Amino acid sequence: MTASAPTSTGDLRQDARTIGLIGLAHGSSHFFHLLLPPLFPWLIADFGYSYSELGAMVSLFFIVSGTGQMLSGFLVDRVGARPILFAALSSFVVAGVVASVAQNYAMLLAASFFAGLGNAPFHPVDFTILNKRVSPKHIGHAFSVHGLSGNIGWAMAPVFMAGITMATGSWRLACLSGAAWAALVLAIMVLNRRWLDDRDPQAIGNQTKPAVAQTGAASAKPEHAMAFLKLPSVWLCFSFFFWSTCAMSAIQNSASPALHAVYDLPLSVTTFIVTGYMLCGAVGMVIGGFLVGRVQRLEKVISICMLGSSVLLALVGTGWLPGMGALVVASLAGLGTGLAGPSRDMLIKRAAPEGATGRVYGTVYSGLDLGFALAAPVFGWMLDQHMYLGIFYGSALAMALSVVSAVIVGDGVEKRKKGAITTRPA
Repeated sequence: MTASAPTSTGDLRQDARTIGLIGLAHGSSHFFHLLLPPLFPWLIADFGYSYSELGAMVSLFFIVSGTGQMLSGFLVDRVGARPILFAALSSFVVAGVVASVAQNYAMLLAASFFAGLGNAPFHPVDFTILNKRVSPKHIGHAFSVHGLSGNIGWAMAPVFMAGITMATGSWRLACLSGAAWAALVLAIMVLNRRWLDDRDPQAIGNQTKPAVAQTGAASAKPEHAMAFLKLPSVWLCFSFFFWSTCAMSAIQNSASPALHAVYDLPLSVTTFIVTGYMLCGAVGMVIGGFLVGRVQRLEKVISICMLGSSVLLALVGTGWLPGMGALVVASLAGLGTGLAGPSRDMLIKRAAPEGATGRVYGTVYSGLDLGFALAAPVFGWMLDQHMYLGIFYGSALAMALSVVSAVIVGDGVEKRKKGAITTRPA
């Protein structure tokens, strides 16, 4: 018997409620990526730490987050996503409070540890809830909002943290305010916990699953909790995140001084490359949410968009453009990555075995943490060696390598789909 679409999940308003809650939570996780980095000048003034010492706190954050992300996927599949979400937001509260009372380097490291611990489960949590609570016709927009909210969190954190510090003269109050923000988000999630329940049989059982999700490897229940690690598609998706994040890390951390050195633009202007790149990425994500529901071969969308961004960054790397033109072109590269975002998340959904959503998203998204952790020192070394044009060529190359992974995953999904149609009983 085929169940009718229930109003609890098929209705636009209720889907929008779940999407909005997850977007708020995801934006908060990206906010805590930058809890301490905007405060580095004040921490140096108060404690006398070097940028290398403070940079180690960032590395600790991503090491904890990346390791925890892989492990938390198993926990999400076992106990459900909602309690893990509450625990993650609680860890952010602890991170903000510890930072606000920090008296030494060890306490600041502890704050980074708790922030990384809180960040770890967000992707397996978010995508498990979205995939199980949101109806198929709105899932593309859900992925779009999810990516957009992350960009907003990144953009909001420096303004929030540095703004409060400059207005009050206290970076400690800024950290405490960050903890208060996390506590507020946690309260909102608890009050609206009904819309975050990924174990609700009525909400989940009546979802209409896409054909691809029921085919081949995606329909087979793994014999062991680790069986999904044998799937090439999982590691190809991991590879995609690693390379695409390496490209983004170059833009976030190294593109501004590289533009300053090559194009003789003032640093007060080149710092806007990150804002421009993220804003273009946000626009791309909104548009990409409409594309993902209309395209079957998602790897084609990803390839075209990412290769387009790669070409733009390589063009900036030639040094041929006028100064402001280079800034604009580099910022426009964010549009392609944003357009590819929702298609990327849908492709992972199609490649994931049923029942292993949390584990798969936790594993593949840990490639993001590894990319941030490894790319920053590499591109930083290139700046030290005055390889300024190499920043843009390296970013372009990383994007191109991510496309290779996406194409192979897409081909594998398509083959499983065709194989299921061929072997389907009459």
